[in-house]
Amino acid sequence: MAELVLLADPTEIRFLSDGTSLAVEFASIADLKSWLRLAGLNDPDMLTAEYDNTTTDGRAYRQMNAYPTWHGWKVYAYATEYTDTTGPLDSSTADRLAALAVA
Repeated sequence: MAELVLLADPTEIRFLSDGTSLAVEFASIADLKSWLRLAGLNDPDMLTAEYDNTTTDGRAYRQMNAYPTWHGWKVYAYATEYTDTTGPLDSSTADRLAALAVA
């Protein structure tokens, strides 16, 4: 597991109940792809999927899943990036919301 953490810096690692599988979450699709490359798992025949979708509340996201076998473990690796383009609140709106919150 030290190698996984040193190569990747995943946000979460869970051991699945079957005793031979890991679920590994990455902060970004770029992080997941980097780990696959650094671990030598970027074989074009490896099962991967990238897709766009929306959450139940309408927030847009892009997700990548990869299913390599790594050191005898079946790995379910994934990363989700929210793609909505809403930027930070403008200062006037932020100030009014702050005033409302303390009122």
